[in-house]
Amino acid sequence: MARLASVAGPDVTGTSSADLDITDRSAVLSLVRELRPDVLVNCAYRADSWAICADGAAHVALAAADVGARLVHVSTDALHAGRPTPYLDDDEPTPVHRYGAAKAAAETAVAAIDPAAAIVRTSLIIGDDRSKQIQLALDLSTGRRSGALFSDEFRCPVAVADLAAAVLELAASGYSGTINVAGPEALSRADLGRLVAAAHGLDPSAVPVSTIAESGLGARPADVRLDSARAAALLRTPLRPASDCI
Repeated sequence: MARLASVAGPDVTGTSSADLDITDRSAVLSLVRELRPDVLVNCAYRADSWAICADGAAHVALAAADVGARLVHVSTDALHAGRPTPYLDDDEPTPVHRYGAAKAAAETAVAAIDPAAAIVRTSLIIGDDRSKQIQLALDLSTGRRSGALFSDEFRCPVAVADLAAAVLELAASGYSGTINVAGPEALSRADLGRLVAAAHGLDPSAVPVSTIAESGLGARPADVRLDSARAAALLRTPLRPASDCI
């Protein structure tokens, strides 16, 4: 995202956990007051940290409001419980695990603090070998990691370049509220893993496959497809199917 923004011309400052503790409200406010950005994009998350996902999002929203910055908050499809029909942009969260609940709380905080903010709900991020989804599939395919990919968990993977471009478009727009930005193709995690394996010259059948029930992991969203028709109509950025991006 920072790379794309830099190409477009604006001055860009990127932060990571090495630069900024997002759970420290004073530190976030101090940095944002120092930089006084026109746009602030929050991509920070860690699946096992309520403080980063929920509290951190509130801190960023408060800082954006303090300096009058345009805020885009990146959320997730994981705040939904799963159902047979795709989720629309304005569907209420129905989390079934802690990470989903943290991201739902983050959305609530952002919308309350800054009603003008854009809240982007996305899915599994692919299109770059640094992607956790790509690395997981490769590690499982080569035996570097134990486990399996679920044949009954469906998501709408999105290319990182498409997502970044869409976020930047939204940042420059007046859009407010939630919007789905995900790929148009629903795939099971197992099928995504097979695509990754094949793209890297590995045998797709080497991908270990299981089901959610067989995993014993407990409550987990199964069918979490996002309907991104609104984003497709609103944005110039094409949202490509996963099979075109790996």
